[in-house]
Amino acid sequence: MNSRTPSSRSSHRSSRSGHSSHERSRDQPREGGSREERKEATRRAIIAAALKLLDDRSFGGLSLREVTREAGIVPGAFYRHFESMEALGLVLIDESFHALRDMLRGARAGKLDPTRVIESSVEILVASVDEQREHWLFIGRERNSGVSVLRYAIRTEIRLITSELATDLARFPGLNTWSTEDLNILASLFVNAMISIAEAIEDAQNSTALEEIKRVAIKQLRMITVGVTGWRSTL
Repeated sequence: MNSRTPSSRSSHRSSRSGHSSHERSRDQPREGGSREERKEATRRAIIAAALKLLDDRSFGGLSLREVTREAGIVPGAFYRHFESMEALGLVLIDESFHALRDMLRGARAGKLDPTRVIESSVEILVASVDEQREHWLFIGRERNSGVSVLRYAIRTEIRLITSELATDLARFPGLNTWSTEDLNILASLFVNAMISIAEAIEDAQNSTALEEIKRVAIKQLRMITVGVTGWRSTL
């Protein structure tokens, strides 16, 4: 668990806009179950409500009353789960980057096709954006604007993921002699490229646009890879 967030990570797909009140009620607190189960159900309902409302606005434009109304709870109940709206925002960031970590760990665990690593990487990224649309939309919007504490938290998460990737890259033949600085720069190139590609995928209006984004993304990652072969790192 990330020490700066008040709650544990878990993945969840919130209901999309346009759902009926009956469909939306599935994300709202249930009457049955133990006390802890009801508490977790309410917490998930708050997170789902926030993500749904963030579909068309920044976090700074979101009010506590809007979130609790969407979640189907009274405003006072919010504070049993989150200390503040900023605390809720940090949990959203934590869960959003959990999706990116899962994607990278999956690649490290051998989910990539070794005969087409770059193409397979882009396919995994496309699937991740499709499965976690609300999270990627939230990160894309808040990373360069929005509430300052969230902006800082996003940058911290990006640095952590970059550091993890740099450690992994150091195990590859040819990269194990690179300096720490150069490995971090290379990891940063890959991470920033993935985030930019994810934002472009999110903006894709149709399948034709998505295929074009995938084509350019593959070329972009290949350019980075070609640059690696020609770089001579000095310690």
